[in-house]
Amino acid sequence: MAARRTKRGATWASVQRLARRLPGAEEGTSYGTPAFKVRGKLFARLRPEGRDLVLRMALDDRDVLVDGDPEVFHVTDHYRDVPMVLVRLAKVREDRLAQLLEHSWRMVAGKRLVAELEARG
Repeated sequence: MAARRTKRGATWASVQRLARRLPGAEEGTSYGTPAFKVRGKLFARLRPEGRDLVLRMALDDRDVLVDGDPEVFHVTDHYRDVPMVLVRLAKVREDRLAQLLEHSWRMVAGKRLVAELEARG
């Protein structure tokens, strides 16, 4: 049973561990909540209630995620026209979270940092 729990469900500590692996990722705050940015550009932030992660995401990509897995992904009215998706941390697998964080990071990282990540293999 414990092995299953590690397969699904993440925490802010998971986000920190995964985001810190991305070149140029800086931990800070956004709107008073913990966040990660690259050169001042937000790519991930924890919502105030601590259950949802906000990730930068193209609107079309976001719609695919929300439609495909509404248990994990959703959008509030506040984010309806903003290129962000909300991720229920307790519902997302850590391997999927790693992919999502990298995708969000790539949207703001710039060519040099993306090349640095790709060079790591």
